[in-house]
Amino acid sequence: MHGLVYVLQVVRPDIGKLLEFDRARILSGEVWRVVTFLFSSSGFAGTGMIGILFFFFMVMIAFMMSDALEGAWGVFKTSLFYYCGIAGLILANFIFPNAMAGSGFLIYGTSFLAFATLFPRHEFLMFFIVPVQVRFLAMIQAGMMLLGALGNWLLLPFFLLGCANYLIFAGIPALRGTAQIIESKKRRKRFSAAMEEDGQSFHTCASCDRTDVTDPQLEFRVGSDGREYCIDHLRE
Repeated sequence: MHGLVYVLQVVRPDIGKLLEFDRARILSGEVWRVVTFLFSSSGFAGTGMIGILFFFFMVMIAFMMSDALEGAWGVFKTSLFYYCGIAGLILANFIFPNAMAGSGFLIYGTSFLAFATLFPRHEFLMFFIVPVQVRFLAMIQAGMMLLGALGNWLLLPFFLLGCANYLIFAGIPALRGTAQIIESKKRRKRFSAAMEEDGQSFHTCASCDRTDVTDPQLEFRVGSDGREYCIDHLRE
């Protein structure tokens, strides 16, 4: 559908306006806009050589991300992720007074964030030369969304609804996983510290508490009572 809209705009430049989300027009009967807004802005980069290249790479990256998500989550969960994202965008556009132009692209923004969350070290070649890990690109995207929300406070709840699928399926689970890893590291550290404390000495005299650490040359023996003594207190 993105490809079809991109081709149609060559002969009908205003095709995007006929497909974009418009609550008033939807309620008056143009119900197709509930779905078509997802791909109404396919040709925002134009139909020149740069626009064609941009559109081609956008489609290729979209396929790559969805394949990666399917590999990590399975087909059902990935489909549910996209369906929830679409439902969140439709709800956001209906609730807020002014629909955000090009909001359909947010579904790809959330899939990009999910991809970056699951595969943070995957690299893209910027300008076909500079390798950049996807997590840094995702940080830039999240920062731009945050700046946009700060400029217009209505965008913040809009983004929250539009990105609810990311928060539910990737963001919150990632935070929980990070918290569990941090807690696991703390437990491991505490356990290691306890083991070190318990293992500071192998021999301890039951009478004077001297150990093989404080007195490395001291000899130790087990007494008739089963307790361990240094050679100086063994007879006692």
